[in-house]
Amino acid sequence: MAGEFPTPDMALTHILVVSDPQASTAWYGDVLGAELYRSYGTSAVFTFNGVWLLLVEGGEPTADKPGLAMSAPAEPGAVNHSFTIRVEDCQEAYEILNGRGAEFLTPPYDWGAEIRCFFRDPDGHLFEISQRVD
Repeated sequence: MAGEFPTPDMALTHILVVSDPQASTAWYGDVLGAELYRSYGTSAVFTFNGVWLLLVEGGEPTADKPGLAMSAPAEPGAVNHSFTIRVEDCQEAYEILNGRGAEFLTPPYDWGAEIRCFFRDPDGHLFEISQRVD
């Protein structure tokens, strides 16, 4: 008999490989405002509005993931993964995060249907704050 998947007790965690775990842990807590759930070794688990973020240091393949090395983004100008945070007021969110030290690519840009802007974590992982305009 086939079981249910996903079940209500499951959670999805985003794993981000970072080059400096200590700096990234500080950034995710102090700049992004994520809540540190726990840390172990060089890894840190955060929650952000119901989303789990696991920061890990890079490493060689292991027995459970043969042939797969983990590494932080090598080219900050190339994006293969990003996060979007939907906000009520993009300008206000921009000012708060900018005040905490987030380095934005541009100030908020009005596209008509949405206002958005982008910033990166210390390793170049891309974040977007986006406001829907009705």
